[in-house]
Formats: sequence, C-alpha cells, structure tokens
Amino acid sequence: MIDLAEFIRPGDGVWWGQGSAEPTPLVDALLDTADTIGQLSGFTGVCWNSRIGHGLPESIEMTSYGALGELRRLARSGRLRIVPSHYSALPRMFAERRLPVDVGLVQVSAPDDAGLVTLGTSVDYIADAIPHARTLIAEVNHRMPATRGGPRLPMSAFAAVIHTDRELGEAPVRPPDAVEMQIAGHVAGYVQDGDTIQVGVGSVPDAVLTALGGHRDLGFHGGIITDGVLDLVDGGVITGARKEIDAGVVVTGTALGSAKGCYGRLCSLPVEFRATSHTHAPQVLSQLRSYVSINSAIEVDLSGQVGAEQVRGAEIGALGGQVDFSRAAALTGARSIIALRSTAPSKTGGTVSTIVPRLSGTVTTGRADVDVVITEHGAAELTGCTGAEKAVRLLEIADPEHRDVLERGLAETSLVNV
Repeated sequence: MIDLAEFIRPGDGVWWGQGSAEPTPLVDALLDTADTIGQLSGFTGVCWNSRIGHGLPESIEMTSYGALGELRRLARSGRLRIVPSHYSALPRMFAERRLPVDVGLVQVSAPDDAGLVTLGTSVDYIADAIPHARTLIAEVNHRMPATRGGPRLPMSAFAAVIHTDRELGEAPVRPPDAVEMQIAGHVAGYVQDGDTIQVGVGSVPDAVLTALGGHRDLGFHGGIITDGVLDLVDGGVITGARKEIDAGVVVTGTALGSAKGCYGRLCSLPVEFRATSHTHAPQVLSQLRSYVSINSAIEVDLSGQVGAEQVRGAEIGALGGQVDFSRAAALTGARSIIALRSTAPSKTGGTVSTIVPRLSGTVTTGRADVDVVITEHGAAELTGCTGAEKAVRLLEIADPEHRDVLERGLAETSLVNV
C-alpha cells in the first residue's frame, strides 16, 4: 500500500470525496499513517467508511458540513467539527483555505485513450477544491464510470496513484412504506408537467420519485441523483425538454445509489456531473423559472421553520443544499416543498410529533423559504400567510393524536398574535 507520509506534511489539511466516490484504500492508508506524520485536519461529506466512525486517530481533527453516515458517530463523541454552511459556500471556503485543502485524495475512472480520467460519480466539491490543493493522490478504480460534465485530468496531475478494481459503495436504502407513498402522492400534485425538480435523499424522496411516474417532460437539476431519478429518465418522465438551461440533460454533483440501478447506467443516460459552483450557485438556479425543490426534514415548527440538522441538540443531519435549492425555488422558481412524516419514533416508546411549537435544534431553512409543508395528512400552503395563519395550517397536517398538545404549545408562543 502507498506510504502517504511521503506526500503529507505535519499540519496539512486533507480532503477526500464522499459517498460512492470515497477513495477508501487511500483513506485507510491515511488512518494507518496519520500518527507518524503529526497533527492533521481532514474534510469529507457523506462517509461510509466504518473506520472513520470507530477508529479515527487522535492526530486527525475531522471537519464536515454535517453529521452524515459514519460522521454521526464522531459527532456523538465530540470529535467532529461541523461547519454549518450553505453547500454553495463550500467552493469559496476552499478558495479562502477555511477548510482543509492542502492534499486531495480522489477516486477516478481509468484513463481513456488520451490518458485522461474523470471524477466519476462525484464531481461536486471535489472539482472546486482541486485548484487549491498542493498535492493530489488518486485511486484509479477500474469500475468507476467515466462520467460526463466534470473535469478530465491527466495522470500527471497526481503525485501518486494506486490502481484498484472494486465495487463502489452503495447507499443504504429502505423501500418507502404506505405512509411515505401517501406523502408522495400529495407532493406529486404540486409538480406540473415540464417542471424542473430537485429531490433530496431518503425514503420520502424515493417515494416522491415513484409517485412522479405519470408526469411528462420533467427536468432535473440538483446536488444528488439516486436510482429513482434514473428510473424516471429510463421511463421517459425526466427528459429535460423544457429546461431553461442544460436542456435535455440531468445535472447533478454526486450519485448516491446502487451499482446496478445507478452507477452502471450513468454512461448510457444524459447525465452530467458538475461542480458545486454550478449545481448550487444562485446565479445558475435563478435561470430555472419552473424549479420545484422537494426536501425532507426532521422537524417543522408552527412558524414554518425547518430543522434538518439536530434533534434535541444531537447532530444527525446537515444543512447541505436544502437552503440553496429551497430559496431558489421559492424566489425565482415555482415552489419550495418540505415533505415529512407527521410523527417519529420516541425513545420511550410511541411517537412524537414532527410538527412542533418550536424546533428542538437549529433552524436549517427559514420560514420565508418554504411554500408548502406536506405530511401524510395533507398539505399546508404557507406562501402569503401571516404567522398565525401558517400555524393553523400546519396544525391541520399534524398527527391528530398530537394536535391538542400542539394547540397548547401554540397558545404559549407569540404566533397567536402575529
């Protein structure tokens, strides 16, 4: 295995790709070597490497934009430094060296006939960090698809290279249940033929993609694609024919799916991977006049504020791109939708309401950036409503068993007088 001590200096910041593009052998080599190098800082996003969660060396201080995957374990142990920024701000923070950027560990496709490689299933923040890195080290995975849209790099761009032939990491999935399909049915009613959509990840967003199967000429522009997005491309639902920009093309930063249902199909479908400085940029999103953002949440309070990062102080999510997409959809697009189950399991048994008087954690998306909140009990249209009117509409889509408690909580807030 490669000796990274030849390329990494004490005090360096090391970043690497996320999800399916994690260069796991290189990250493992970093973990094996870190204590002999000295104090280091690291940065990644969605992390599926169990060694990060269970065996991070004391010499590495990890930073991320959220507590996703194995990083949630680090957050619980107090060893994750979370920078709660809009995803669109990551390129600027790399450029200003506010994030670890000295050394980049990347997983790339095999060289083509011209000797060039692609960033494969994850271009996003990687493409924006590369220009500011002193050293790049690559895992050339011969099973990584050579994707379109992102930078193509010569082998000379890398200070060192290892070759592998391994399956890409697959996103953990759970098939949507009946409640989630009910939510998805409500969401689908707010999407019109020809709209350009952005959909988050999880069982509710997966259900929404299934529910959109009867639509026509949808476009897609977002940060992440999954198996469900490509199913809609194959089915002729997502064509991008009416997109104001990037017509006929699915635009994304990262693919988080399965080998068969997602990664293996990327090269045969009109999918282009772009940098975060394109996928999340306000000046790009503002050109999509029919844009509909569809995201999930942990909680929504009676003022319409959305929490997607914390529950009672515990970090379990990320701010990510939700605000970038929701704000664009609410201001210059068609509509911003937040979809969630009306209840969540309680630690003491039973359920708790996800519609709450006040968020138990920080605010992810402000009330002015949400047009519609949807649960299995219906849709609360919030645009143009006063604070009191929003609260009443949100109460109507809360779980009936929890409405009495919510009404008492509402009486104790200032919303009744807004």
